[in-house]
Amino acid sequence: MQNAEARFNKNSLLLTLRRYSLAVSDMEQTILLPSLLRDVPADEVWDSDVAEESCGDLYGNYLMLKTIRNTVESGLVTLDDHKAKTNKTLETLVDTDPEALFHFHLRGLFSVMSDLTKKSRSVTEKYMDIIRVTN
Repeated sequence: MQNAEARFNKNSLLLTLRRYSLAVSDMEQTILLPSLLRDVPADEVWDSDVAEESCGDLYGNYLMLKTIRNTVESGLVTLDDHKAKTNKTLETLVDTDPEALFHFHLRGLFSVMSDLTKKSRSVTEKYMDIIRVTN
């Protein structure tokens, strides 16, 4: 991975997405029995009520992180999903210049991808703790 990271600037979106993808891949390779994560509460509280319902335990987080990674890697996002998840605060940016709108989205994407990378690593660490306790 060092060579791949050397090709990109440390603030590169491609590098951020690559780190996320690798963290989720590591999570998948480490977690051999995802069902052990069921009913284990997640430390982080998500802001969204929808995310809270679907990812209340580590198993939900595990599935969500894999789904997002698959979407990032495939690039397949349906138009309905995009419209349903549009944040209402974006309405204030519609009349601004395109560059400001681009930077707004880019900052948000970096923030979300960094948080999801941390969450992937956290789920992996929790799983390792569970395995250590059961052995």
